[in-house]
Amino acid sequence: MAKHTKHSNLEKRNNDNFAPNEIAILGTNCGVISDLVHKVSKKLSNYKLAYFDASHAKDVEQNSLSEYVFHHEGNVQITTSGNVNKFQQRLDFAQFDFVFINGNHYQGAKQILVLDEAKEASVLKRLEQLENIQFVVKLKSESEYFDFLEEKYPQIKNLNCYIIDEIDLIANHINNLIQEKISHVKGLVLVGGKSTRMGTDKSELNYFGKSQKKYAKILLENQNLETFYSVRNQSDNSFEISDKFYNLGPFGGICSAFQKDPNSAWFVLATDVPFVNEEIIQLLLKHRNPSKMATTIKGKGKDFPEPLITIYEPKAYPILLQYLAQGYSCPRKVLINSDVEIVEIDDDFIRNINTPEEFEVVKKEIGN
Repeated sequence: MAKHTKHSNLEKRNNDNFAPNEIAILGTNCGVISDLVHKVSKKLSNYKLAYFDASHAKDVEQNSLSEYVFHHEGNVQITTSGNVNKFQQRLDFAQFDFVFINGNHYQGAKQILVLDEAKEASVLKRLEQLENIQFVVKLKSESEYFDFLEEKYPQIKNLNCYIIDEIDLIANHINNLIQEKISHVKGLVLVGGKSTRMGTDKSELNYFGKSQKKYAKILLENQNLETFYSVRNQSDNSFEISDKFYNLGPFGGICSAFQKDPNSAWFVLATDVPFVNEEIIQLLLKHRNPSKMATTIKGKGKDFPEPLITIYEPKAYPILLQYLAQGYSCPRKVLINSDVEIVEIDDDFIRNINTPEEFEVVKKEIGN
């Protein structure tokens, strides 16, 4: 008898405890931890970083507002005195490349252990939290490993060890941890359009001796991207992703791809832009910025980016769903109002072909 499952078996985002990628720092006092985070963050300012800590305020009257939000430039520090809900924190931290955690208050999926002889009892109390130590930081070069550490983790002395003022080395190690978790890219060719103006399926038009959908798929596959067709109707083909967000056009196709795999970035390519070639695909991949929500093409003479020649990062998925929750299903609107990397090219390369007349003109151009 088949086992009854109450919930859909959706693919989960590969999160740590509170964020997509996090590290808790523990073993010393909170001031040393926040100072280390501040110095390391300055060296990694090309990333979006956050610091997660409990509020250290005591005996403070209840605010009339439940939260204060400060608008500022640069990286963000989130402090909280309320109950922590890991699902809410994952939403709050979804846009960050890396989150530092004050390990004196919260348990991170990865840890940095600071050796501070004054905090030996504190480390012993949190010994079970040290399940994935990445490296050790000594306050002084002569700092010793506690006996119980070596007993519990016989390999601990084999881990990288830095002195606390070796900020460049520590930042470089953190940089490697960020790079390790950058998503690989998959391809998505949009073929589910209604093609009402063309009067026939645009993805089946032949510009280069094969259907345009095959041509677009080959363009992406030539860059070693595992590539899928986004299709409107239910399909059992392994290389097709059926629309799960009905009647939302390309927006629904992009969301459906993320539902299938929320841990990959998706290079989205339409089939009505026949002048997009291998050089443009390579250009977009070369300028890909995983710290942004997306990397997108914009014509030099255009006001807005091209949402259907765009690499969407995993952090784009919750943003797309937030727009959908407000009643918007225009991917261009999302790009215009989000933090994106823009690559400018000549307008001719991104001409949309929407009518039989335009198709005939372009066929002649390509033939010549």
